Amino acid sequence: MAAYAQDTAFISRRAIVLVVIILLHVLLAYGLATGLARRAMEIIAPPIQTTIVEEVQQHDLPPPPPPPEFERPPVEVPPPDINIDIPAEPTQSTAITDVTDKHVAAPPPAAHVATRTAPSTGKNFPNSADYYPPASMRLGEEGSAALHVCVGPNGKTSEEPTVIKTSGSSRLDEGAVRLAKAGHYNPGTEDGKPINACFNVSIKFQLKN
Repeated sequence: MAAYAQDTAFISRRAIVLVVIILLHVLLAYGLATGLARRAMEIIAPPIQTTIVEEVQQHDLPPPPPPPEFERPPVEVPPPDINIDIPAEPTQSTAITDVTDKHVAAPPPAAHVATRTAPSTGKNFPNSADYYPPASMRLGEEGSAALHVCVGPNGKTSEEPTVIKTSGSSRLDEGAVRLAKAGHYNPGTEDGKPINACFNVSIKFQLKN
């Protein structure tokens, strides 16, 4: 009897546990069917709300206008009163107060300015055709040479003439120097007297057609 009583108590406990398990499943199924489980989940873990905030783009505002300029009215300042004391001029006396008997030297005479004239070509000055280099004539060379010529009081060259501007041909330049040495000149003068002076002369060589 004792063993039977223990088995009965054990079976009743198992039956109670089984009934509880069945009731829990029934309740769970009922909750899922009626939405109780969803409400319980919302209570335990409420839904997350997301708020979307739209960022408003700020536009650059134009700078404020400059403050108005106020013109100041011109201020007229009256000129100050200036009193100028002009000293009285001393009275000039016409009487001679200082008389000297010292000799006053006369001013020196004005310096004499000499009158000069430059040399020039004289009469019967040689013709360039007489001194035209034959080789230049065959080659058809033409040109004009400028010479620096120094003339003595006798009307002849006192130095070797020098070429200051070439004709472009050494043969023509040499012919011009020979012509200048052979020519006769009017000498330069100073106060009408012949002197040694220099001047420039141009000698042109040109073929005749």
